[in-house]
Amino acid sequence: MILLDTHIFLWWLFDDPQLSDNLHRKIRDMDITIFISAASVWEISTKYRIGKLPQAGTVAADVPKWIVKAGFQPMAIKPEHAQMAGMWEMPHKDPFDRMLAAQSRIEKMPLATIDKMLEAFPIDLIH
Repeated sequence: MILLDTHIFLWWLFDDPQLSDNLHRKIRDMDITIFISAASVWEISTKYRIGKLPQAGTVAADVPKWIVKAGFQPMAIKPEHAQMAGMWEMPHKDPFDRMLAAQSRIEKMPLATIDKMLEAFPIDLIH
């Protein structure tokens, strides 16, 4: 099981060359379940709306459909995730990243990301 950071999910959908060969292989591996957080759905929708992700219009229009189309599983936000994300004594302020880190920790699954800021959290990362 692997939880994808939002940018990794988008890179996968757009076949972006920034996606590492290692992550490409892991995501393609049919034996690994890939999860996309509801926080990523929120992040894509929000950033598209405010103009920070103009290239993601087709995805932002129906992110849940794209999760299924990619063969991934949605991950809901549980109260325990929200509690940890809100209470974690970490300097990182991005609410989307804090939620993904909390979900990674609580669900005991690595987070696929290239975001170096997430290294501050006590979670397993895959690059």
